[in-house]
Amino acid sequence: MKNNLRKKVVGVSMAAAVAFSSLSFAVNNELAEAQDKKNQPTNVIMMVMDGTSAGATSLARWYKGENLAMDEIVIGAVRTHSAESAITDSAPAATALATGYKSNDKVIGLLPQEVNTPGVDAINPKDAYKPVANVLEGAQLAGKSTGIISTSEIQHATPAGFSAHAAHRSNYQDIAEQQVYQGIDVVLGGGKESLAPGTTRNARVDGENLLDVIDENGYDFVETRDALLNSTSEKIWGSFAPSALAYDFDRQAKKNSEPSIAEMTKKAIDTLSKNDKGFFLFVEGSKVDWAAHGNDTVGIISDVLAFDDAVKEALDFAKKDGNTMVIAVSDHGNSGITMGNVNTNSTYPAIPVSDYIEPLKKASMTLEGALSQLNSDRSNMKEVAELYGLDGLTPEEVNSLKASKTVHTDMAKMLANRANIGYSTGGHTGEDVFLYAYGPSKPYGLVDNTDIAKTMASFMGVDLDSTTDKLFVNAKESFEKKGYTTRIDVTDAKNPVFVAEKKNLKIELPINKNIAEVTQNKKTFTKQLDGVTVYNGKDFYVAQNALNLSK
Repeated sequence: MKNNLRKKVVGVSMAAAVAFSSLSFAVNNELAEAQDKKNQPTNVIMMVMDGTSAGATSLARWYKGENLAMDEIVIGAVRTHSAESAITDSAPAATALATGYKSNDKVIGLLPQEVNTPGVDAINPKDAYKPVANVLEGAQLAGKSTGIISTSEIQHATPAGFSAHAAHRSNYQDIAEQQVYQGIDVVLGGGKESLAPGTTRNARVDGENLLDVIDENGYDFVETRDALLNSTSEKIWGSFAPSALAYDFDRQAKKNSEPSIAEMTKKAIDTLSKNDKGFFLFVEGSKVDWAAHGNDTVGIISDVLAFDDAVKEALDFAKKDGNTMVIAVSDHGNSGITMGNVNTNSTYPAIPVSDYIEPLKKASMTLEGALSQLNSDRSNMKEVAELYGLDGLTPEEVNSLKASKTVHTDMAKMLANRANIGYSTGGHTGEDVFLYAYGPSKPYGLVDNTDIAKTMASFMGVDLDSTTDKLFVNAKESFEKKGYTTRIDVTDAKNPVFVAEKKNLKIELPINKNIAEVTQNKKTFTKQLDGVTVYNGKDFYVAQNALNLSK
């Protein structure tokens, strides 16, 4: 017995020694690899699937019939509240993810005025609406290449949070201009109408044609999938629609010329990764949120799966590179989507997956795509309903849809009812969302959305507060301390200019641009600044190097 026991102890000891040896080898290998990569450039790919609740990703996985690429890297959860509410708007959510600071409803890249959420630090009242640097701006100052991608207008709230500063998310005029003058290397998405004067809702009203500026700055301006994929430029501006891009199911069904979000992501990575100092790339799958607002189940699935394909592209690169951090999150929940509704209160244990999924698989287009095919007299209502998976409608149901004043809502409800999908709201929700992350120094556990910005910045060697100090000083206070007289020139109300004058020197700083016009001894020259000049409606904020522009 003693002999057997001794053999067992020896066996266990040997196994432990082998295990410890293997662990030591793995740790040493990992340390050696980390040391090898110490001097290599760090890259961050930050990905946001807007308005995507856990119920949406669960449903998309069942619809796909296999795991999502994101499933491999789920590592925690994110708290999403804003400075003033448990349920956030996309603008303060993007601000938190990009700058590390909570903000207020509709505010882009500025500190909040109102703070009443427990646990959020109060802001000095004099700093209300002061711009704060985002991780893209920090990456640029570190010499990295940068890019933003969105399936909505590129000026929409979430991409704006990573590239601009504005008191209201709807101010596409300022946001578009700042994005153009930020010098971002790759910009891909919709929103062409905000780049030039015109008659559409978001066309420019300040008289500036930003398409000319894009051209002058050396971008390859592309408007189709083929043109994007064939571009060999290191600076690409892709504008594939006047406003938002199509849902991915609709893009495929109509075989239109827009690229998928996965194709845009791969192209951006291929382009930005040529920089030997590394890169920062922001990617948004925008329209899951829009579909959730409309309770469009097919639209939600369409763009969760499209976003997941983009995540796979990012992961494929990161796994080969070894020094790239990939983060994928939702900025907030939306719609309270569930598999199961009041129809399944007492029958859910016996309902197979197919009963939820098969009604949805009948749809070839999203609600937006299907209704885009509807004749003005609704004479093809039956055929349009079938595009959305609503087959076998009775004549009464068809006539009801023809007469409906809320046909979008009615069709969404009909399909959700067939598939036993539940919705609690048509608005945002306040639950924690999944955190997906991969790569060195990745975040994990339950984190706040502001922690994401800090983690990315740290990995890239960027100090966000120092970057803010360098990019955004109060122009009036700073110039007057240096003996200048200052004023805001609103001769052109749509193009305010901050003016500082002292003796024979005049410095003019136009809103939203990274340039200064300097007149000294009656000679005028243009200087480039480290960042864009921001006007929050009360104060101008300028880059630190604007204070030292005399020859």
